Amino acid sequence: MSSATKRSIVRWIHIVLAIPIVGYVYSPFDQIPNYAPPTRFVFVPVLVLSGLWMWKGHVVRRLFSKGSPQPVQKQCE
Repeated sequence: MSSATKRSIVRWIHIVLAIPIVGYVYSPFDQIPNYAPPTRFVFVPVLVLSGLWMWKGHVVRRLFSKGSPQPVQKQCE
């Protein structure tokens, strides 16, 4: 899968999961308790993670691609 396809998928996930949040904000006041748990625990965290991935995903990929550094061995004298 190319990087352009991955970017497009993350972008569409971000856009689609923003729609329920707009519905939550503009819903009638008596309907807000029905929308609060999924919005708070599903839509907002996934929206934040996808936004951070689009913004700083290249840094995270670079950190994990290098791997962990090898420990320095002491020489006995």
